[in-house]
Amino acid sequence: MFYVLFNSDVNCLSTDVDTRGESGDRFSMRWEDKLLDLFEDLEQQAAGLHLAERDAEIADRSRAEYAGVTLASRLHGSLGAVVTLDVIGVGVVEGTLLRVGADWCLVRSSPAGHEWIVVLAGVKRAGGLSARAVNELARPVVARLGLGSALRGVADTQTVILVHHLDGTQSRGRLARVGADFVELVSADGDRPITGQADVLSFDSLAAVRPT
Repeated sequence: MFYVLFNSDVNCLSTDVDTRGESGDRFSMRWEDKLLDLFEDLEQQAAGLHLAERDAEIADRSRAEYAGVTLASRLHGSLGAVVTLDVIGVGVVEGTLLRVGADWCLVRSSPAGHEWIVVLAGVKRAGGLSARAVNELARPVVARLGLGSALRGVADTQTVILVHHLDGTQSRGRLARVGADFVELVSADGDRPITGQADVLSFDSLAAVRPT
C-alpha cells in the first residue's frame, strides 16, 4: 500500500516538473518573439528616418539649385510661346517670345505686330511661361548677348523708334552710338548725331524699345 502511494507521488512530481518545463519554453518563445518584433520595429523606424533625412536633403538641394534659376533662364525655356509681360513704365506686352538675351528679350506683339525689345530688369510679372528653364551654359552663344548688342542692331537699321523709360516717359528718335551702359538718341527728323548733341540714355533708365 505504501509502495503504491509512493509511486503515485512520484508520478505527480514528474508531471509537475514537465509542466513547468513546457510553460518555461512557451514563456521563452514569447520573450524572443517580443524581442524580434521590437528589433524589427526599430529597424523600420531607422529606415524611415533615413529615408526622411534623404528626402529632406534632396529637397534642400533642389531648392538650392532652383535658387540659381534666373528670369532669363525661364524665358529661354519658353521661346516660341505666347507670353504676357507686365513691364514697369510700359504696361502689358503680350505676344510671341522670339529671342532672349542675357538681360533682354524680343517679343512680337499681337495683334499690332510690333517687335518689342524688353529690358528684363523692368519686367515685374511674366505669364504664359513654360515650367522649363535653360541655364546659361546650355544656351547658344548668340543668346548670351547683352542689351548693348541688341541696341546696336537697332541702331544699324536707323529705324525710328519709341523708347519707353521705367518712369513712364517716352522718347522718340533714332539710336546712334551705343556705349557700355548707355545709348545716344537723336531726334527722328535729324541726322546721325555729332558727339555732345544727342540725348544720352542710361541702360538703367530703359524699360522697352519698339519701332513707331
